[in-house]
Amino acid sequence: MRKFTFSSGGLALFRSPAEGRGLCFPPLTGNSSKLMRNRYLDLLRALAVVRVVVYHVTGWAAMTLVFPAMSVMFALAGSLMAASLHRFGTAAVGRRLRRLLPSLWMLAAIFVPAMLLTGLPLTPKVLLWLFPVSDPPANHWGALALSPIWYLRNYLWFVLVSPLAWWLFRRAPLPTLLVPYALTAAIELGLYPNPPMVVQQFGLYLGAWMLGFAHQEGMLRRLANRVLWPTAIALVALGGWWNLTQPGTKGLDLNGNPLANALWSAGVILVVLGREPAKTAWIDRNALVSRLVTLINRRALTVYLWHMAFVVALTPLVDVVGWSHQNLLGLAIRVVLVFALLGVVIMLVGWVEDIAARRRPELIPGFGRRAASAPEAAAEQPASGSAGQVGTVRKQPVVPTPRSAENERVQAGSVDSNAR
Repeated sequence: MRKFTFSSGGLALFRSPAEGRGLCFPPLTGNSSKLMRNRYLDLLRALAVVRVVVYHVTGWAAMTLVFPAMSVMFALAGSLMAASLHRFGTAAVGRRLRRLLPSLWMLAAIFVPAMLLTGLPLTPKVLLWLFPVSDPPANHWGALALSPIWYLRNYLWFVLVSPLAWWLFRRAPLPTLLVPYALTAAIELGLYPNPPMVVQQFGLYLGAWMLGFAHQEGMLRRLANRVLWPTAIALVALGGWWNLTQPGTKGLDLNGNPLANALWSAGVILVVLGREPAKTAWIDRNALVSRLVTLINRRALTVYLWHMAFVVALTPLVDVVGWSHQNLLGLAIRVVLVFALLGVVIMLVGWVEDIAARRRPELIPGFGRRAASAPEAAAEQPASGSAGQVGTVRKQPVVPTPRSAENERVQAGSVDSNAR
């Protein structure tokens, strides 16, 4: 097999794996123990979800530069998808859809009738709320309150194309990874004018999804510091330069400049995933932090789908009582109120995510009697080892040492639960 490499001092950055050439990969053996969750990836996802909510409340453009949350979320989802393809082959597509769609259906069951009663025409396009391969219809207020649906649309498309993308990636990693970025550049430079929205989003976020593939294969972890850091800095610098010299529709906000967003985000992803810590016991040393990370991960889709409706509803109400959204006090009050309402909706409908994942339903995950400080086992995910292999965690004799509890937290590799 031909190897596609980009070398520095003889070090190959991306190689096509020598094995695993088909769409189906060897499943984990029956005598393997359950696999440990990667709490670092849980932490990244929790931070990304919180950042998205706070950004939509405040509108601060700087937040897109400090932490490009959407691209990080797609990278985490891509890593999960690669792990699922390793274990289940093309059946992973159905498993992902099973976990993705029920929360959307719950949202639609409440909001679609409300929109139909307030002016939304009843047409066959309403069925897109069942399977949003395109943006489902909305009325005047629903278009903004339900705007996060675009993420599910992209996620759905990426899941559907992942078996083919994974097959190509394992044969030609670097060219496959570069295609989405080349597509975004072609659109931004006018070489491909007026593409469909789905094509634009493929160019912007499929690259992050592919970086998730590279993470699962161990490629990012194997990058030497002398390669990873200059590459990441160059991508961020190029993205920043493009954002300054070719400002988008939102000024310096990366969300208005697709090419700058893609490049900047790629540099950040290289660092946060390429330098993933080997041990993450520190995340669970504080019980409250550990439980919050668990809660947000178990309810990430619920938070994402519902938060914008609360942001839209609270904006005029907060302004009426004089807490302007343009000052820090007003923003802080809005953030607190949005998260308080999210807490209510989590208790009311969050259990749908448990049913979709075939877990025992919980009212508040991480805070019940079953909550534990140690990372929980992930029944669906393999741990990432070297490229092309599936890592497992086997049962070991228990050694009664004072550090045994901490040792149980040592991560086996890249795992995920509900990548959102």
